[in-house]
Amino acid sequence: MAHFRRLPGPIADVWDWQHHGACKGRDSLQFFHPDGERGSSRGRRESAAKQVCGRCPVRAECAAHALTTREPYGVWGGFTEHERHRLLQIGWRDVADRHGDRVDVHRLESRLSAVSAPAR
Repeated sequence: MAHFRRLPGPIADVWDWQHHGACKGRDSLQFFHPDGERGSSRGRRESAAKQVCGRCPVRAECAAHALTTREPYGVWGGFTEHERHRLLQIGWRDVADRHGDRVDVHRLESRLSAVSAPAR
């Protein structure tokens, strides 16, 4: 469950980024898994969602929101729920801006790749 006390207040400027998302107007099923979805079906859906996020002008804000509020489900800012869980474990705040409103998504991706790479 999302941590609602971590959500910013009802200030329009704080939430305005959502109006510019590449996902706006798309079917939310592309970003959130239906009950029982597993394996290659889930992988294909997540991959398609990440492609949308990859060209999104507010990806950094979306990823910061999902990490700050600990969104438990879906693809947010190009990161799956499993990837966000890993980022929460290994740390992400050092790649956030001063206010925590944006993150460096490329550094987060690199961090996940480094953690996923097999040890030699």
